[in-house]
Amino acid sequence: MAYFTIAISIAFFFEALPRHNTRVQRLAREKEYLNDWQQANLFSRLSYHYFQRIVSLGATRPLTGDDLANTAPAYLLTNVNYERVAASWERNKSQSASKNKQPSFFWAVIGAYKRKISIMLIVRLIGYGLLYVPPMLFGQLLRFIDDYSKAVKDGVEPPDLKIGFLISAAMLFFNISSIFMLCQGFQKMTDLGIGARAATIALIYRKSLKLSPQAKQSCTLGEITNHMAVDAERWIDASLFLPLVISVPLELVISICLLYRLLGWSLLAGLAVFAILMPVQGKMASFMNGFQEDQLKWMDSRLRLMTEILTNIKIVKLYHWEGPFRKKLDALRTKELYAIKGLATVQSILTIVFSSVTLLMALFTFWVYAYIGGPNMTPGKITSEVIFVSITLFGIMNKPLGLMALVFSKTIAVKVAMERLKKFLLMEEIDTTVVRRYCRPSLSSHSGAMAVDIEEATFSWEKKLDSTASFKDASQGTEAQPLLASNNSEPDRPNLLSITLRIPDGSLTAIVGRIGQGKSSLLGAIMGEMYKRNGSITVYGELAYVPQQAWIINATVRDNILFGKPFDEDRYNRIIFAAGLKPDLEMLAAGDQTEIGERGINLSGGQKQRVSLARAAYQDADIYLLDDPLSAVDAHVDQHLWQNLIGPEGLLRDKTRLLVTHGIHHLEYMDQIIVLKDGAINEVGEYQQLMKARSAFYQLIKDFSKTRKKARHSSSHKRTLRDLLHGRKDTGADGYGSTASVRSSISQVDSQSDSEGEASERNTIAEEFAAKVDKNDADNDESGELIADEKMEVGRVGWSVMMVYARAASIRNALLCIVLSVLAQACHLGTNFWLRYWISDTQARDSGAEGRPVSYYLIGYGLFVILFMCIDIAVNYTTQVICGIRASKVIYDRLLTRVLRLPMSFFDVTPMGRIVNRFSSDIYNIDLQLAEEWNDLFVFISIIGGTLFVIAYSTPVFLIAVPPLIMTYFWVQHYFIKSSSSLKRLYSVSKSPLYQHFSETLNGVSSIRVMKGLREQFIQQNESRIDILSNRLNAYNFDNRWLQIRLESLGGITVFISASLAVMNAARLDPSLVGLALSYALNMVGFINYLVRTVSEVQNALVSVERVDEYSQKPTEAPIETGARLPQNWPAEGRVVFKNYFTRYREGLDLVIKDASFIVEPSQSVGIVGRTGAGKSSLTLALFRIVEAAGSSIEIDGIDISTLGLKDLRQHLSIIPQDPTLFAGTVRDNLDPFEEHSDKDLWEALERSHLKDHISSLAGGLSYEVAQNGENFSVGQRSLICLARALLRKTKVLVLDEATAAVDVETDELIQKTIRKEFKDRTVLTIAHRIKTVMDSDRILVLDKGRVQEYEAPSELLKRKDSLFYQLAEQAGEI
Repeated sequence: MAYFTIAISIAFFFEALPRHNTRVQRLAREKEYLNDWQQANLFSRLSYHYFQRIVSLGATRPLTGDDLANTAPAYLLTNVNYERVAASWERNKSQSASKNKQPSFFWAVIGAYKRKISIMLIVRLIGYGLLYVPPMLFGQLLRFIDDYSKAVKDGVEPPDLKIGFLISAAMLFFNISSIFMLCQGFQKMTDLGIGARAATIALIYRKSLKLSPQAKQSCTLGEITNHMAVDAERWIDASLFLPLVISVPLELVISICLLYRLLGWSLLAGLAVFAILMPVQGKMASFMNGFQEDQLKWMDSRLRLMTEILTNIKIVKLYHWEGPFRKKLDALRTKELYAIKGLATVQSILTIVFSSVTLLMALFTFWVYAYIGGPNMTPGKITSEVIFVSITLFGIMNKPLGLMALVFSKTIAVKVAMERLKKFLLMEEIDTTVVRRYCRPSLSSHSGAMAVDIEEATFSWEKKLDSTASFKDASQGTEAQPLLASNNSEPDRPNLLSITLRIPDGSLTAIVGRIGQGKSSLLGAIMGEMYKRNGSITVYGELAYVPQQAWIINATVRDNILFGKPFDEDRYNRIIFAAGLKPDLEMLAAGDQTEIGERGINLSGGQKQRVSLARAAYQDADIYLLDDPLSAVDAHVDQHLWQNLIGPEGLLRDKTRLLVTHGIHHLEYMDQIIVLKDGAINEVGEYQQLMKARSAFYQLIKDFSKTRKKARHSSSHKRTLRDLLHGRKDTGADGYGSTASVRSSISQVDSQSDSEGEASERNTIAEEFAAKVDKNDADNDESGELIADEKMEVGRVGWSVMMVYARAASIRNALLCIVLSVLAQACHLGTNFWLRYWISDTQARDSGAEGRPVSYYLIGYGLFVILFMCIDIAVNYTTQVICGIRASKVIYDRLLTRVLRLPMSFFDVTPMGRIVNRFSSDIYNIDLQLAEEWNDLFVFISIIGGTLFVIAYSTPVFLIAVPPLIMTYFWVQHYFIKSSSSLKRLYSVSKSPLYQHFSETLNGVSSIRVMKGLREQFIQQNESRIDILSNRLNAYNFDNRWLQIRLESLGGITVFISASLAVMNAARLDPSLVGLALSYALNMVGFINYLVRTVSEVQNALVSVERVDEYSQKPTEAPIETGARLPQNWPAEGRVVFKNYFTRYREGLDLVIKDASFIVEPSQSVGIVGRTGAGKSSLTLALFRIVEAAGSSIEIDGIDISTLGLKDLRQHLSIIPQDPTLFAGTVRDNLDPFEEHSDKDLWEALERSHLKDHISSLAGGLSYEVAQNGENFSVGQRSLICLARALLRKTKVLVLDEATAAVDVETDELIQKTIRKEFKDRTVLTIAHRIKTVMDSDRILVLDKGRVQEYEAPSELLKRKDSLFYQLAEQAGEI
């Protein structure tokens, strides 16, 4: 045995040696990419000393993400956990199906980690078992001190002091051992939580990529984000509290056994109290369950609406719809706060029941023990050992009993969250068997091969026999049902009827038809995005998809084009040229390394569409589905794209191309034309065949075809990309021309530029990039960076942030909480001092002195307990309900008010995920976590203060050790809090990229599903973001365990010092005082750790307040109201005057409008033209004061608009944007959010915008529910609803931003007639992206580089061949 002990000691000695100091170990670390945990020895892992490097680094400077790279163990990686949980979930589903039961996602996750859970529970139970040894030794120590004191009094030889010191040392040893075991168990629990959360988020992400058309309609971006941000997060809480379901009962059993040894069957009285309170807890739990479900439901709704507002914030500002949306948000927030208030009220009562239950149990147990607890029903003997060991054990019991409230609360929260997740994960998935997919035929069998073969197939966006009357649209703006055709909207009518179609391989096919006839639906059917009722569809080859509304992600231009493909410079340059992007890249500060903002905010509509085309071309697919990409570009850019990319001579000439188009000028070059009507193929054939047939197609061409004079260019300018590819003059050996020759070749594109540049409503930053910036911004421009890293404060959270929360809760309420906490602790101390006096009185009575009756002490003890319970109820209710709810409301209202008032420049450079993070995770923390943490902080401070008072009172010599102990505690806490705050902030900011990636994915889910390799690529990106999140939370947990080990060890040392001092002074101390002091000291070990961790948790929760307050302090737009008095019916005429007007997008940037002076007379129609960056949109945005004047003024009817409030200005102007926007709600809400018009007015507006037949055919008519982003309407239908809005507003000034780009030529003609008729008495400013749109304007305003170059009637400008307008018209082929 001795040899074995020596061998083990030697092994442990070598195991404890450091492992990363030698040269070999350092080289191994670098070569094998070992992290600190992998190189740590056993002692370092047990004590978390391997994390000392990060803690020390955090104490000297703010930590960064790079500091934490490669710190997480491999078993926390997302893919590892996903595979484990996904396999378990599939098993659970199959087993449940065989038993005809509903599957359980909760038990699926538990089953995935059952082995790890078992190990973790064993470690925890050993730790808790060791935790109960010190109280047993404490009884021995009290007996020793009592014997020693009696021996001294009796004059006999006292016991050897060594025995007392050995007992004290044993208490220290078992305390430290328990701490080490519990820390390991706690870490294993948090590891399980991190892994389960990572797997859950990965499952949610993958599921969102597989949702069927109908499932997509019932699950919005906000809801899915909430599943990820809130529901999946519940696993972190569950990992901490669910194991307590097993460990708490076992702890209680141990405590009951030890108490029974002391008190005998008297303990049954205390257990009876607990049994009586259990039904109360059950009832409270049911209340909590209801409130939790309500809170999450209203939070879902609020986030869904907030996400939609932020997505379309510019439209909200242009229409001044902040007020109506604020009312909707406030209504949802009120319901959410009501649920939170109910939850907090129940929690406060439930917490009180269990924080006081041990006092009630002790009261009734001592009552029975004092009267009949002795042998043969005699009164029990009241001694220090009986009372204070019992109090210590009851105190230890208080922890598991107190945790039961939290266990039930968190279990309910997890149950609710997992039910919500289960419903989402069981949603219908898209049927991948709808389309049969094969490889493209080989070149040898190329002749006569088919690319797409459809036989008698019928498709619908809804499942068959669905009673809903709406015909859902694809997420990328596909058609829902016929609009301008006859009203034939039967409830179960499919979108595409009996389609038989063959698309030859390598052909160019056009799909034409009016709005809502099923053009985009046909592409959706080929992609497999629709339900197939019958028939068959076969696709031969890989697909690439260009949606009608371009999908752009927050990355560089190059990354948006490559999309994960390897960079091939030659191929890339050819595609850039073919897509007409070369001049745009030359204009951008960092070329193709320029970062594109979220949703492409710093690109024009045409630029976004051409990036989308370039991406599709770079995918090198076999079949290209092009959903009207030419509608967003000018005629000359259209021509360039046709010649060099799409058309018969273009880069894609050997590929199969299906082009949805509303234009007619390219149709004669098509191999095949498909004419759709009412969801069926009306005609199909070549151009000449259809013209000879003299049917619907012939009539369309005859009515709307115009003879257009084409611009002729010299032979040098007619060189196309095909010339370059074929190695003609100036072509390099690699088949591609030199840079100089390419620049020459595209000079015509450069001269044409992209005058659709301001087509997008999100183009304000496009002009900003076109402007030169000052020296301060030069570095950013050169790097091409647009979206800066999220701001992160450094150091610990300051007092200023604490005061923000305190003021929100009210200083008076906060002080009341502190006072009540002190009073509650005073009552708690009173109960134990009262017991001490009872012991002293009993001892005096045993010595023959007269004492008070037992009932006196029991009644006094009972009164103290009741008083403590009453005050504790007041503390919890005041902190969590009164202060917490008030603070949440004030902070949220302040955030919402400020965000809705922030200028557009903020939204242009801030990803939506960052803002949503404030309204989701941060507000959630403030709502539910912060008040609870503050309550714990007050309680623990008062408990520790009371404990030190008791120890100092009973053992004055202990005061010598107090200052160094307190200094050590505070130094460790201060040292720790720096790294802890940094880690918490890093963790918080790592959520935003995850949310943003989710948002981008859901916006482009159709493209991701159809293009080869994109799904795997985006899943990998999602996993990498989850890994960063997990890594940072894991580091934060390591940091806490590092602290726990050290603080609880210090607590154990504190108990050892107290016990040793008591042993040294055993002859002079009252045993009852020693018992009182040590019973507090034993419990103080845990409370000190809780205090420091609570301080850390409060600091970390205050990070949410800090982040919210950051946005609440940002500068806002101009005032909503200024008090300026406006004439009645202003503006009555609509006279607009620009007087030497200058503007810039923000301070530090150059001017984008320079000295603009012109007058628009009442009822005039003015066309605004110019190339990209000319300032067209800047001019109109200045009219709405989206950008503010940098000099001089704009007047409308003689009133300087800078003197008006934004409400007065924007409500009296109208705009029809190019990107039509609808919001979730009813059609009525979208037309008239202020409820200012009657239904009759709304129907009249719809009739004049050619929508009445369609809306009246929908279920509910004006009450028909519009899906998020208007996804159950086609893009053209949304444009017409925007036209109806403008008709209703009846303002004298109207801005048209090429509102008809997404409609067919016939509908375009109808809309133009409506505009000319309905707006003939209004001042109309039209931003022209197609010159023909403004040819009949009263005047043309030509802008160039921010200056007004020409302002005359179009007929006058066309007379001068040197005018800029003449050149633009010539390039567009209008003359």
